[in-house]
Order: sequence, then structure tokens, then C-alpha cells
Amino acid sequence: MKNLKFVILIIITAFISSSAVAQTTTEWTNKLAQQWVKKGEWRNGVNANLHESSNKVEFAKQYHANKAMWDKAFTYLSNPHLDTIAPGKYAIDGDNVFVIVTDGPTKEIDQASWEAHRKYIDVQYVIKGKEMISVVPIEKATLTKPYDAARDAANYTGKGEDYIASPGTFLLLFPAEVHRPSVKVDGYDVVKKMVVKIKVN
Repeated sequence: MKNLKFVILIIITAFISSSAVAQTTTEWTNKLAQQWVKKGEWRNGVNANLHESSNKVEFAKQYHANKAMWDKAFTYLSNPHLDTIAPGKYAIDGDNVFVIVTDGPTKEIDQASWEAHRKYIDVQYVIKGKEMISVVPIEKATLTKPYDAARDAANYTGKGEDYIASPGTFLLLFPAEVHRPSVKVDGYDVVKKMVVKIKVN
């Protein structure tokens, strides 16, 4: 009888362990990632929506690899008084998660730079106003300035998709996505925005 209980205990333990492993090693497909995003378990109070252009598969992978950091980022983003935060840099979780808040003029398109990062993922959220953000896959961009670790940035030229960033929607930008933010939209000369930086897994 004791042996039977022991065997049952081993089977149950193995099942729980395999389930945990399966949960952390999910093979994320577009369909699974879409369903996960729609379910909204990642929100932590955030009312803003994920921009449709954002890479949902990469989001699901990165979120589940570093859930604690993403939860802190989204808890910060859920603050209903973001418009009162003064421009500056704020630590959320040391150098794992931090936020940069700006409040200033946008740029003409020929003055804006294309950039990509290696260490951090950008959560770009416009608090007041509107701006254009362009995105192109890194393999379709041309490097113009090599990667600088101090800035966590390399510069490029490219031709990508243009998106309007406005309150209520945030864009996720991963290392494989070259982006050109802060481009002027007619009627919006000044934009207040925040960029939450989350360390790449």
C-alpha cells in the first residue's frame, strides 16, 4: 500500500513538473499569441491597448520570460495621472525597467533618426498629442552608425510602415525593429510621451 502511494506521488509530481515546463516553453504561434493578447492577463490595470502593428509573438515570448519586469512596467503605465509626471528618467526596477518621460516639440521627418536597440525593448506611449512612428524590419534597413553600447542604439536608414501614436494605444518595439519616433503630425507641435525600457530576455 505504501509503495502504491509512493508511485502515485511520483506520477503527480512528474505531471506538475511537466505542466510547468510546458507553460514556460510554449511554442508561440500567431494564433496563440493573438489569443493571449486578447485575454489580457498581462494588463495589470493598463487601459491602453496594444497597437495592432506590434509583434504579438515576440511580446508573448518576452513577457513570459520576464513576467515580473513586464508586470512592473504595466503597473507603472496604469497610473491614471501620467499627465502630471514631470519630464525625466525614472527607475522602476533598477536598470531592468525604467521610463523616460519627455514633453517637447516633435520633429520634421527629415530631422528624425532611425534607430534600433539591443539591450532594451521600447514601450512607446503618447500621453498628450500625436506623433508618427515608422517601423521597418532590421534586415530591410541600412546601417549608418554602428551600435553604441552606452546609448544602446545603432542608427539606420530605411523605408517602413508609418503609424500614428496617440493616447490610449502603445507600441512595442523589439531589437529586430528599426524605428523612427517623434515625427510631427499636423496640428500637434508638442507631444508628451513616455518610453518604458524593458531589458531583453
